[in-house]
Amino acid sequence: MSRELLGVLPIVHTPFDADDRIDVDALRREIDWAYSVGAHGLGTGMVSEILRLTYDERLSLTEQIVELSAGRGTVFAAVGAESGKQALDYAVHAERVGCDAVMAAPPLNTRLSVAAHLDYYCELADGVSLPIIVQDASGYVGSAIPQEVYLQLLERYDVKKILFKPEASPIGPNLSALRDATKGQAKIYEGSGGILLIDSYRRGISGTMPGMDLLDGIVALWNALERGDEAAAYAIYYPICAIVTLQLQAGLDGFLAIEKYLLVKRGLWNSDRRRAPVSWLLDSETAREVDRLFDQLQRALARS
Repeated sequence: MSRELLGVLPIVHTPFDADDRIDVDALRREIDWAYSVGAHGLGTGMVSEILRLTYDERLSLTEQIVELSAGRGTVFAAVGAESGKQALDYAVHAERVGCDAVMAAPPLNTRLSVAAHLDYYCELADGVSLPIIVQDASGYVGSAIPQEVYLQLLERYDVKKILFKPEASPIGPNLSALRDATKGQAKIYEGSGGILLIDSYRRGISGTMPGMDLLDGIVALWNALERGDEAAAYAIYYPICAIVTLQLQAGLDGFLAIEKYLLVKRGLWNSDRRRAPVSWLLDSETAREVDRLFDQLQRALARS
């Protein structure tokens, strides 16, 4: 039986070696560090560069994160694809290798009707026994999922089977609208990298799915919110927000460039290589500002 997804559930970044292969040793260090700072589980997503991986690499990455997690937390796999058949193939594999849930964004190249969205997600839900996290990643890729889709999926299945990660703007009001429409029953996760975490927490989320780069800060922020310590929460939150603001200026590649830069800075990785082609390179002035803000975050954590 799959375990419930709650708390801080970071998205794994995919390390590449000099030959552009997945660096398993770096991945192991990343996952070990995530659990050492208090992650409740982890999974793959857009910042895992899944859209740049080959079919075999996507399967291998899922297998590796299950193996390397070694039961220390819940594990989920991103299975979204351009067809229901592809997504189901990834989902069946994820279930077979031991994932606790799968997360699926809809096809990115086709604007779907409500009926087409439902067909896509029902094919997944009927094809595996795992919970399905319905991901609206339209804050940076694809198109927004109508709320009607969410509500019809819950009506057909239930709140244990259908979970939600709504990332369409405006995120906060959309979270509240889904919460209210489901009378607070829907399990909702946010993935803002921390910049909207306090607001999202107050709106009743079940967990957050940030990148790995600021995970020690995100865990400390989540824990401060859980114990009601607003002073500590905001002290940690401000440098996180400032770093994420720098990431936002270049979309998905902005997140990836800075997130991977910080994983190298932390000593977890040897290379910040991304799978080409990329649209943005981290310049030295932005890197210096990231360094200054990262130091502020570490000082805030030391005081918390």
